[in-house]
Amino acid sequence: MFIQRQGLVVWLYSLKQAKMLRRFGNVHYVSKKLKYVVLYCNQQEVDEIMEKLNSFSFVKKVEPSYKPFLRMEYENSAPDKAKEYDYKMGI
Repeated sequence: MFIQRQGLVVWLYSLKQAKMLRRFGNVHYVSKKLKYVVLYCNQQEVDEIMEKLNSFSFVKKVEPSYKPFLRMEYENSAPDKAKEYDYKMGI
């Protein structure tokens, strides 16, 4: 039902062309100080879009986000018992 999305970080030489990147996906954030754009696109099209973006002269480099490939279920999510007893001292 939902299309898998993936983020791309596009490092630029100049922010003048940052508006043009909207045709490749959703522009989530533009950093004026560090000159990068966070762009979200479909996960199936990531490789094609990265090649297109790297071909532009105003792009330094393109980095994919690895969040879709990380496990979000944690095995040891129970709090540590020793820390709980320290707070219940009642001084």
